Amino acid sequence: MTETPELLVISVNGVEHRLRTPGSRSLLSVLRGDLALTGAKYGCGNGECGACTVLIDGQAVRSCITPVSLAHNRSVTTIEGLTAEDGLHPVQQAFLDAQAFQCGYCTPGFIMSAIALLNTNPDPSELEIRDALAGQLCRCGVYPRVIEAVQLAAAKMRG
Repeated sequence: MTETPELLVISVNGVEHRLRTPGSRSLLSVLRGDLALTGAKYGCGNGECGACTVLIDGQAVRSCITPVSLAHNRSVTTIEGLTAEDGLHPVQQAFLDAQAFQCGYCTPGFIMSAIALLNTNPDPSELEIRDALAGQLCRCGVYPRVIEAVQLAAAKMRG
């Protein structure tokens, strides 16, 4: 039995989208398939690896297990929505400066989770950073550089 499509209104990276789709579809499938925003990655499909992390109203969510209906009338930010005309988001720049990536597959999820953390805690301890990023998996093992990048971004964002 096929679910009836419903009209959903979602603001993605500041652009309002009206989509007619089943509300149970994953937010990730809508972002990647319907809106051609491929920064959030499909990793495990269970919400365990964090490669698909995006922000909904500023909070980090795993888009692979989030029904698109939960984004209705809300604001979604993807990695593509971070870069401004005047340059990279401070967290993106810090990841470059600290070389906090290797293959890069997990990097968007780490960056989005770091932004969610820094939006609520501008001066996190190393333990708080580790806790906030605990669900992000990196097969390349760049965790020490990720911690360094978040600390660097926090310092830059505080001024």
